[in-house]
Amino acid sequence: MPEASPFAERLRAAVHASDSLLCVGLDPDPARFPGEWRGDATRMAAFCCAIVDATHDLAAAFKPQIAYFAACAAEDQLQRVIEHIRHVAPGKPIVLDAKRGDIGDTAKLYAREAFERYGADAVTLSPYMGFDTIEPYLAWADRGVFLLCRTSNPGGDELQMQRLADLPGQPRVFEMLASRAAAQAGGQVGLVVGATYPHELARVRELAPQVPLLVPGVGAQGGDAAATVRANGGGPMLVNSSRAILYAGTRLADFAERARDAALATRDALRKA
Repeated sequence: MPEASPFAERLRAAVHASDSLLCVGLDPDPARFPGEWRGDATRMAAFCCAIVDATHDLAAAFKPQIAYFAACAAEDQLQRVIEHIRHVAPGKPIVLDAKRGDIGDTAKLYAREAFERYGADAVTLSPYMGFDTIEPYLAWADRGVFLLCRTSNPGGDELQMQRLADLPGQPRVFEMLASRAAAQAGGQVGLVVGATYPHELARVRELAPQVPLLVPGVGAQGGDAAATVRANGGGPMLVNSSRAILYAGTRLADFAERARDAALATRDALRKA
């Protein structure tokens, strides 16, 4: 079997082949399922697979959120969803949104969970216990990690916007993370930067011009697609939208069609920008 290409190369290829920056987030909340599926956690895989079928030609990647599945003891359904993505959208990266962050052997096990059990191409991580916590993931040379850098939630200010007095120039925490990511070789390390903060996104891109960005916050959180693309300045990027696509429709008969309409509008807004 030929050796897999590095994650950053696969990401660029997927964006180019699909002519899209859109990443569809899969956050299946049974309480919001359409029609008679509402409240039925056994329908999580069916719901997500229908979304994938409706949007895979519009998306460059998919991002399943593990907590939605784990809270319902539905990890087997998550595995089925990932297998389905591999079948209908081969070559499109799967980012497991897990936001793990731990040290030593625990981190090694989390890496096995993401890359071996689920077969994800990349995983989201919290780096705030130090960069040694991401090293076990980098041992998987063909996989990627996205480190929380400048997140889309307002509470991120409490830590990410603080200045580091001991470093030259007193950079903010998110700026230090961006610089560290830019210094990593191999194209495995990306950053999570919210679309709700385009000025900080532009600063991250200035510090890390070639680092892949995963950008949540367009759609339900109010991030602007055009401002996001302008701030990015042409670097490698995935723009995630979850709830605005997943729950665009409320009827079982056409929820997937409505999801496609929302995905198409977001893809086209990003493409136009």
